[in-house]
Amino acid sequence: MQAIWITASYLVALTRYRFRALARNSQIGALSLEWIIIAAVLFIAATAAGVVFTNAVRTESAKLP
Repeated sequence: MQAIWITASYLVALTRYRFRALARNSQIGALSLEWIIIAAVLFIAATAAGVVFTNAVRTESAKLP
């Protein structure tokens, strides 16, 4: 779960940085549609991986005596 939080906070920080750069100068660090899509895909992938990992750990821990 911590990996998801770290990934999400990184993506939020990156998005904030890009928005600030866009507000100052439209040529520096412009937030484009590609970056938004990449950030969304990474967030969804990290969330899915976290859910799969958590379920796998719960399943295996239930098998322990």
